[in-house]
Amino acid sequence: MNSFPDSTMALLTRGYAWRPGRGRSPGADPVRVRLLGRRAYVLSGPDAVGFFYDEEHIRRRSALPGPVLDTLFGRGAVHTLDGPAHRARKALFTGLLMDEERVAALTERVLTLWRRELARSRGRELCVFDAASRVLARAVCGWAGLSLSDRDVRRTARDCVAMVDGWGTPGPRHWRARRARRRQERLFARLVERARYQDGPQGAPASVNPAREPSVLEAVARHRDADGALLDPHTAAVELLNVVRPTVAVAWFAAFAAHALHRWPEQADALRENGGARARAFAHEVRRFYPFAPFVGGEAAADLVRNGERIPAGSLVLLDLYGQNHDPALWDEPGRFDPARFDGRPPGPDVLVPQGGGDARSGHRCPGEDITVALVAALAADLARRSWTVPEGQDLRIPLHRMPTRPRSGVVIVPGPGPGPGP
Repeated sequence: MNSFPDSTMALLTRGYAWRPGRGRSPGADPVRVRLLGRRAYVLSGPDAVGFFYDEEHIRRRSALPGPVLDTLFGRGAVHTLDGPAHRARKALFTGLLMDEERVAALTERVLTLWRRELARSRGRELCVFDAASRVLARAVCGWAGLSLSDRDVRRTARDCVAMVDGWGTPGPRHWRARRARRRQERLFARLVERARYQDGPQGAPASVNPAREPSVLEAVARHRDADGALLDPHTAAVELLNVVRPTVAVAWFAAFAAHALHRWPEQADALRENGGARARAFAHEVRRFYPFAPFVGGEAAADLVRNGERIPAGSLVLLDLYGQNHDPALWDEPGRFDPARFDGRPPGPDVLVPQGGGDARSGHRCPGEDITVALVAALAADLARRSWTVPEGQDLRIPLHRMPTRPRSGVVIVPGPGPGPGP
């Protein structure tokens, strides 16, 4: 295959619209590109998901660039591990984030705070994105057992938004994200040390009350890695943030859900009529239709061959998430917002990949995906049951060149006096 010019500027300027190999036939991957002068291979499709998440093919250790670690994930995060080290650390997250009772408890907290926020804003403008980020931060911090002041919770909400908002771009947004991560890592490290030594001798973890499940904070503080050692306070803070930050990031999907209900008001009728099953289908379609993560990356662990193309060891390999979620070979009319495509048909784990693919328990798939679906479904259903209007004059465009993107206005609504017809 011939060499291609460097695509870094195209990626930075076109964002999600940068899709190498656009229009290629199914199976015609990898597409070879160059990023930051380094050769890279872009994969797409359900078969590519299995190929990408095979640890004999792709490794994460040292694959994630420093700017992404210093903003989005954190140094030493589970995302950077492979093999037994990854499985031992991942077990911490799957035990906390994939437990049905814990997911239900978090969802109930979010709904309670969300309804309170809407009640306070009756008759006044409310930005869905901003309100959701505040609600999600307060709910997840309480659910995780973090004793934070109101001021600290508000700061955590803003910082988590900044971390997500600044990972994919150079300039002021990126530097705000770095500062936000450093500030939250210091705060969370103090919380970990306090939880670790609050009633135990200095240098030993505090005792666990066997009569109750440990909080998220306690579980992270007392987790032992594959080598049997406790996480150092900084790494423990990073992993605690990797519970809190992705939950706050559901604010992006909350804004998208409100955007969809405004643009296609008939969807609110379907949500009210069909209950929880349609709400989950709606959440899946929001995650498929709207742009969130553009791709995930790793390094070739050995010399590989994919569809006859050689991928040398150490090469950068990207799995195209946004492209796969809009691939006409996989989705009927992918440019149409249609939750009915998921009615009674849960999406295949390697087909719908807004937050990555593979197995959530043993692989690198996000273990918080169940939480995301539950929260988006709950928030969308609640909005569908309420009366609210969308003030004119706001900019509801979603620029694809910006990563991550969202409606420019954040979707400003004016909540009505109570439950009633939707938008």
